Amino acid sequence: MKREDLNDMLWFLAVAEERSFTKAAAKLGTSQSTISHTIKKLEARMGLRLLTRTTRNVAPTEAGERLIRSLAPRIQEIETEIDALMEIRDKPSGSVRITLSDHALESVVWPKLRSMLHEFPDIKVELNSDNGFRNIVEEKFDAGVRLGESLDKDMIAVRIGPDWRLVAVASPRYLEIRTTPSTPQELVGHDCINHRQSRAGGLYAWEFEKDGREVRVRVEGQLTFNSSYAMIDAAVAGYGIAYVPESLVEKERASGQLIQILDDWCPMFTGYYLFYPSRRQNSPAFKVVVDALKA
Repeated sequence: MKREDLNDMLWFLAVAEERSFTKAAAKLGTSQSTISHTIKKLEARMGLRLLTRTTRNVAPTEAGERLIRSLAPRIQEIETEIDALMEIRDKPSGSVRITLSDHALESVVWPKLRSMLHEFPDIKVELNSDNGFRNIVEEKFDAGVRLGESLDKDMIAVRIGPDWRLVAVASPRYLEIRTTPSTPQELVGHDCINHRQSRAGGLYAWEFEKDGREVRVRVEGQLTFNSSYAMIDAAVAGYGIAYVPESLVEKERASGQLIQILDDWCPMFTGYYLFYPSRRQNSPAFKVVVDALKA
């Protein structure tokens, strides 16, 4: 069915419901003559008389009644669905999937979403913790979280967190039996707790910087994890030196379970950004999540 045919039938339903061209014209915001001409064209195309017209009354013919019985329920279904969509607009609901690292989850995203979710109980959020780079389009994520330095240019990026840094830490027990390193190069002779990069598959090369000089060190040790929390637990247990986000070891440093080393070599990293495809129509639920993370 052509779009103009559907529009003509909607006008026919309005006339049949109002039993008047004048009232239907007022309801539709057009002229009586325009509606009359439109109905005549519809009847001509169908080869059927749909309305009986007198000087006082307008009434559907038998064919018109049959068309009304066919069209009216379907139009009602469409109007009901549109009303439901408008309700979603006014009352955000639905699911939002985000891929992010465990550090981004704990330090930025979850703290900001906690209170928001109480305000919007119809929004469901899935936070998929993965320290690798995921293709959010192929894997059907609504968004991802990455450091500013590793964002794709074709994505919309919204800053959601401050700059932060990695710090090297070890337990007092470990440092009692091993010489405390004073430069990154001295880590080569130590037991270090490695970090496996999930998607790339390789081991993270520890990055350091001092006075404009950048150093990367490939460390070795007995343990390798892909989770910062497991690395911290192993460091507390004395298995070696870990290189982890500073905010995750505040409690262990304050209690003396871990000691920070190479402090003047630990650089700042650009904070986290939420990123998502630029060519998409974002749902109201997604917009609420973005606003909460931007706050």
